[in-house]
Amino acid sequence: MTTLSTDRISEPFVDNTTEIVIERPPQIIGGSTFASITETVCGVSENKAPAAWWLALLVAVSLLGMLQGLILFLVLTGVGVWGNNIPVAWGFPIVNFVFWVGIGHAGTLISAILYLFRQSWRTSINRFAEAMTIFAVICALIWPGIHIGRPWLPYWMFPYPNQMGMWPQFRSPLLWDVFAVGTYFSVSLVFWYMGLIPDIATLRDRSRSKIRQIAYGVLSLGWRGSNRHWHRYERAYLLLAALCTPLVLSVHSVVSFDFAVSQVPGWHSTIFPPYFVAGAIYGGFAMVLLLAIPCRKWFKLEKIITARHIDNMAKVMLATGLIVTLAYATEFFIAWYSMNVYEQFTFENYYTGPFKWAFGMLIFCNVIFPQCLWIRPLRENMAVLMAASMSVTIGMWFERFWIIIMSLTRTHLPSAWGSYCPSWVDICMFAGSFGLFFTLFLLFVRFLPVVNMAEVRSVMPEAHHQGEPWGEHEDMDEVADRMHGSAPEAHHG
Repeated sequence: MTTLSTDRISEPFVDNTTEIVIERPPQIIGGSTFASITETVCGVSENKAPAAWWLALLVAVSLLGMLQGLILFLVLTGVGVWGNNIPVAWGFPIVNFVFWVGIGHAGTLISAILYLFRQSWRTSINRFAEAMTIFAVICALIWPGIHIGRPWLPYWMFPYPNQMGMWPQFRSPLLWDVFAVGTYFSVSLVFWYMGLIPDIATLRDRSRSKIRQIAYGVLSLGWRGSNRHWHRYERAYLLLAALCTPLVLSVHSVVSFDFAVSQVPGWHSTIFPPYFVAGAIYGGFAMVLLLAIPCRKWFKLEKIITARHIDNMAKVMLATGLIVTLAYATEFFIAWYSMNVYEQFTFENYYTGPFKWAFGMLIFCNVIFPQCLWIRPLRENMAVLMAASMSVTIGMWFERFWIIIMSLTRTHLPSAWGSYCPSWVDICMFAGSFGLFFTLFLLFVRFLPVVNMAEVRSVMPEAHHQGEPWGEHEDMDEVADRMHGSAPEAHHG
């Protein structure tokens, strides 16, 4: 049985990435206690915001205002302001839709799948990863909503009884998107909110102003922390995690069906579902790192989101990057092995055609640059890690550009070939979607618990009789009973 020495836990440094053979490195460092965890996390909402947060919010709100203005301009003018044409009827809007749906995958993966596998290192990062999922899917849903031409009639996509006796075309893959993404968003939202309830109750109990007491009191749904509450919370959280897990795999698979069921060269491939899922997790983890690194710095969360958490996420990003690289190679192999001249020409056009620069960007950002993460000193360097995460985010957008636009410009008939150039509205709306995402995320960081305090406490040595970290030798229910069952409320009702 391994034990954690007290002197190691109280070490002042924040680097706990060193592998120790005879003991497990602590997940929370700096001599943290239950009280200090509460003070640190609640302090993000209760203390004065740093200047960097205000600056970031100013930039994000400005971009969001630009997005709102451009959506109004689009509604008043029509979709002709975009660069879409024939044959590229799916331009930037669908590229952006698939990109944002992919970003939304890592949050649910960290929360649900790692929870089911009892990976306790997720506890420090799962909260804002889940929030990232919600906000990314909101950004994704904008694009099909305004791409339909008449954005005031999106409810026609839903099967509801109406006087015209008309139903949606259920055989259309685009309708599958409506149900897949809608279901994923609904379940992820409930899962995220369920995990927030105990921590919102903590903020409610610490609030001094009447407005905060009322707001957090409503959101906490009457949580008292009794044994019955904890028991039902644990069961509901486990069931939602089990429900979310297949959704992670299904949503982007369904999105890939939009392409895979068509006859367009470059799209008609059975590798698309696993390829899209791996790519979504790859891009999602890159975005989690982009959010986690500045957050831990601005709000002094280094003792909770440690260097080991960052290192683990970098390793997952590297592993999924290799899967994506294999998928690229497999696509080219399938095109060559199929002996289909149209398919072969399409793939040859990727690196010799007019958009070969975009394909080069994709390969450099997604395949070449992230390989620097194999070197440990570079992986532990936050500046390099931020650059690698930014590279992957850019590369994943170019991957969607490659699949959608480059394939549509060169189809079966040369007489149907065309080109594509995004308009200024396309580019500014894409930038504005980042404004929406970061505005929502920055407000979340400021007003809701950015770290799951209840779960973080469960992985601390104080939560265990023998000082064992959670998940190594004990059942989670035993830990929860011991942590929360000793409260006086545990014996009521």
